[in-house]
Amino acid sequence: MARTTKEVGSVVEALKDLEDGACIMVSGFGLSGNPEALIEGVLAGGKRGLTLISNNAGSIGEGLATWLRAGIVARVICSYVGNNEDLQRAMDDGTVEVQITPQGTFVERMRAAGAGIPAFYTPTGVGTLMAKGKETRIFDGRSFLLEHALHADFALIRAHRADPFGNVRFYRTSQNFAPAMASAARITVVEAEEVVDLGDIDADDVHLPGAFVQRVVHVPEHRDLIEIRTTRSAGT
Repeated sequence: MARTTKEVGSVVEALKDLEDGACIMVSGFGLSGNPEALIEGVLAGGKRGLTLISNNAGSIGEGLATWLRAGIVARVICSYVGNNEDLQRAMDDGTVEVQITPQGTFVERMRAAGAGIPAFYTPTGVGTLMAKGKETRIFDGRSFLLEHALHADFALIRAHRADPFGNVRFYRTSQNFAPAMASAARITVVEAEEVVDLGDIDADDVHLPGAFVQRVVHVPEHRDLIEIRTTRSAGT
């Protein structure tokens, strides 16, 4: 079966028009479900001044933390810092601007962008530091904060399976933020463990329609740093 032009031959080709100062969404939760080859491709490409939108910008020096260590990130929008010492250090040093957003608001800002909604009101964060500088309105006697849609130039996501049109199936919870990110970005690049023919993914199994995807690159091997297989030793 003929393949469409959405499938590209390399990570380099998939990132060919990424420029300095780009805003990039990257799927994954910590080190789980990261598009590892695309993360490495951005690092190798040498672009700088990037805005990174991800849950927690890597961890323990791995994944997106390599971008922080390389000094290519100017701004991070995330929902969790946790044990990311590189992000914490960048915040303390003032070398990276960090905007922390409650996780539900984080996802909804991307979903709103994909739906063409410029802003919305939410009760999350009222009365906390999250409310600083934000418009507040009262609806039915309750205070709400105004949050704006979150757009990006690129969304880099990892999929378990994709077809050449960009229809995607994720592996369980690795789906996480990917569909929302894909809808909010101008260019979505899918790093797929398997690329199958059109029609091989049943319509009921498509988690992300190809209408939201511009490029697919086949990456069959991953390090999966967060996943450690332990087997029983002989005699135990």
